[in-house]
Amino acid sequence: MGDPRGFMTTDRELPKRRPVDIRIRDWREVYEDFEPKDVESQAGRCMDCGIPFCHNGCPLGNLIPEWNELIYDRDWGQAIERLHATNNFPEFTGRLCPAPCESACVLGINEDPVAIKQIEVSIVDRAWQSGWIKPAPPESLSGRTVAVIGSGPAGLATAQQLARAGHTVAVYERADRIGGLLRYGIPEFKMEKHHLDQRLEQMEAEGVKFRSGIEIGVDLTGSDLRHRYDAIVVCIGATVARELEVPGRDLDGIYQAMEFLPLANRVQEGDLESSPYDVAGKHVVILGGGDTGADCLGTSLRQGAASVTQLEIMPNPGLERSENSPWPTYPTIYRVSSAHEEGGERVFSMSTQKFLTEDGKKLSGIELAEVEFVNGNFSVIAGTQQVIKADVVLLAMGFTGPEPAPYVEQLGLELDSRGNIKRDSQFATDSEGVFVAGDAGRGQSLIVWAIAEGRAAAAAVDKFLMGSTNLPSPVSAFDRPLTI
Repeated sequence: MGDPRGFMTTDRELPKRRPVDIRIRDWREVYEDFEPKDVESQAGRCMDCGIPFCHNGCPLGNLIPEWNELIYDRDWGQAIERLHATNNFPEFTGRLCPAPCESACVLGINEDPVAIKQIEVSIVDRAWQSGWIKPAPPESLSGRTVAVIGSGPAGLATAQQLARAGHTVAVYERADRIGGLLRYGIPEFKMEKHHLDQRLEQMEAEGVKFRSGIEIGVDLTGSDLRHRYDAIVVCIGATVARELEVPGRDLDGIYQAMEFLPLANRVQEGDLESSPYDVAGKHVVILGGGDTGADCLGTSLRQGAASVTQLEIMPNPGLERSENSPWPTYPTIYRVSSAHEEGGERVFSMSTQKFLTEDGKKLSGIELAEVEFVNGNFSVIAGTQQVIKADVVLLAMGFTGPEPAPYVEQLGLELDSRGNIKRDSQFATDSEGVFVAGDAGRGQSLIVWAIAEGRAAAAAVDKFLMGSTNLPSPVSAFDRPLTI
C-alpha cells in the first residue's frame, strides 16, 4: 500500500482534454500530458483492499495494486515489468478499454474509483519514451511453426506469446497494413498509430513475420497453411456489421461505420487526399450509441459536418447505477466521451422507421418514432413520428460475428449456434491443430478480452506443439464477462 490515507486525502484526477475548438481541427489524441507526480499521487489512492476486485474486473488479471504501489514509490521501471507480466499491449488497453477494472474497484463503492486506466497508460508511455521496452526474442527456436490469421489485438497477442516461446510465427492479414481494427477502425484521435507501429517493430525484432495483403482461403488455401505450419490460430474478429432492414436502406448515402471509418484513417496514413465518404457540409445521422458511434461522431466533426445527430434506441440510462448493475459489475450509465463533448446531438429512445428520398436515389431524411422498452420489447409510442434531415447515415449498431470465408470449409471448421467459429475450452476446434481466439470465437467483445484470449490461446497452442507450456493462460474460451 503506497499511501495509507491516499484514498481519503486525494481526489480522483485525470489529464485535461485539449480545448474542443483546437482538437477538432486536427487528428491528434485529445488528452494533454499528465505529469508523473500526478500519476504517482493517483496511484496512492489504491486502498490495498485485501480482496482486489479489480483483478476480477480485468480479463487479463492485471496486477493493479502491485503496480499502483510501485508507481507511488516512483519505481516506474519495475512497474512496467509488472504491467507487461499480464498485458502485452497496455498502450492499447490504456487508450481503448472501457476499464471494467475501475467499475470493480472497492473504492468505487462509495467514492470515485482509482484512475487505473490512466495509471496504466502513463506507465507504458513513459517506458517507451525512456527506452525501457526492448525486444524479447527467445533464447532458442523450437523448430515448430504457427500461422496466425488476422492481425488485430487477439492475433498480435497470440503471435507475440508464441514467438517468445520459441516458435516461428507468421501473421497473415488481408489488408495492406498490419493491425486490423486497431489500424483502420480506431480513429487517430483515440489512438495515434505510432503506438501500434512501435509495438509491431518490437514484435518483428522478436521474430514475428508479418504478411499483409494476403487473403487466406483465396491467395493461400487452408491446405496451403496445413502444409506449411504445425498449427493455425484463427483471429479474424467479428466484423459482420449488424444491418437495419427498413424501407429505403438501399439509398445512396447510407454506410456502415466500418465503411466510413477506415477511409478516414487512410487519409491520415497518407493513402488518400480525402475520403470518398467525407461528410464536410453534410447533415449526418449516426444510428447506434456505443463506442463505434462515438468514433463516427468525432470523425464527422473533424471532417466538418454541418450537423451530427446520434440516435440510440435504448432509453437514457441515467447517471447512477441501476439495481440491475450493482457493484462490482460494469454499470450501464450515461457517459460522455471526448467526441460527445465536441458537438452533435444525442437522442435516446428513438427508432428508425424508414429512410426518405426526394429523387428516388439519394438519401434526404429519416422518419423516426419514439419507442418504449417494455418486457424486453420495443413498441412505438403513437403520435411521436417525426422527420429529420439527413444527407448521410452511418450504421454503428455493432457486429454479429465473423465473416464467412473459404478457409472455414477448407480447414473443416464448424460454426456454433451464434455463428461464431466453434471451439472447446482450450480454444481448439474440431480440426486438429487449428485454434480460435478473440471475437471470432466469442463474438463481439472488448479489446482486453481479445488480448486475454490471445494469450490463453497461445498457451494452448504451445502445449499442443510441445506437450507442456510455461505460458500464462488467463482465461478459458468458455469464460464470459462478469463485469461488462
